[in-house]
Amino acid sequence: ALELAEELWEELWDAGLPGDLPELEPECRSLLAAFAEGSAALTGCLGRRARPVRLCQGCHGHYRRLLAQYGSIARAVGNSSESHNCAKSILTSDRLQIVVTLSEFFNETWEAANCANCLKNNSEGLSNSTEEFLDLFNKSLTCFEHNIQGQAIDLSPNNYTQVCKNCNETYTKLNDLYNHLQRMNRQGGESAHSAHLCIDVEDAMNITRKLWSRTFNCSLPCSDTVPVIAVSSFILFLPIVFYLSSFLHSKQKKRILILPKRIQSNASLVNIQEKYS
Repeated sequence: ALELAEELWEELWDAGLPGDLPELEPECRSLLAAFAEGSAALTGCLGRRARPVRLCQGCHGHYRRLLAQYGSIARAVGNSSESHNCAKSILTSDRLQIVVTLSEFFNETWEAANCANCLKNNSEGLSNSTEEFLDLFNKSLTCFEHNIQGQAIDLSPNNYTQVCKNCNETYTKLNDLYNHLQRMNRQGGESAHSAHLCIDVEDAMNITRKLWSRTFNCSLPCSDTVPVIAVSSFILFLPIVFYLSSFLHSKQKKRILILPKRIQSNASLVNIQEKYS
């Protein structure tokens, strides 16, 4: 029934509708069809890469094409008159404004995912830092899998000492790189989403950390142990320094107060001796 209705609508449209119903020009209909196909392609890509999250690295091409298609609609003008331009006919001719609503949805989703933080400036591909992170991420997962398989003969299935030992270097590099990217992103960002890396990187790091700490029960040696101990020792030593300095200061003050009295007494003694001499 739906297909029959669509065919009937196409026949009526091609034959010319009666009354004042607006008719899209062929150019505008072509732009609308391209936008519809692009929206369907991007929706399918986002849905397929929702878990594990691979939106930015897998769908940036679809998103870039959809932006171009929407821009073509907004700029295109029909041949007959200015009143029949594609922007007016497609974008603002009804209350729902479906094309505008779809475009806003994709833009908001893309911005919320912070995909721009994973891509190059022209959004044509992943940035070098993102590719480096994903490469370390894949190496970490490969190391986890390899050492789990190598430990299959262990009688204790919850003993992942080989994973912790053999994958510690790769995991440490991945964790350090993630922390570095976070610091760089916070320093250079100004928007509300700037505090976050792109969702692909965040999800990958969350997965790795859960495997490392919860599943394998591994611990990452803290590289800041020496500075922490030094700062803690300094803070604990501050009260001793304070009381010692207070004691020395008060003792010196007493000497300063006593010294004039001695001088005055000596001077009085000299005057008395001179008086009776």
